[in-house]
Amino acid sequence: KLYEHLAEIDTSACNMAKYLIKEMARKQGVTEQLKAEDMMKWVGLMNNIGACVDEIVLNDIVYS
Repeated sequence: KLYEHLAEIDTSACNMAKYLIKEMARKQGVTEQLKAEDMMKWVGLMNNIGACVDEIVLNDIVYS
């Protein structure tokens, strides 16, 4: 029963993270064109988005 609950939480967290990363990248203008033009800026922005998404997912799903 615990394993089922943990698997459900993991699935929810992964789905939420994927959605939030796409949405935040879109809203901040992080595109494939930016990736081609300025790789380091793109990496920095994506790392920042990933850290923000991790915080959101942990607070909304894992810790609640």
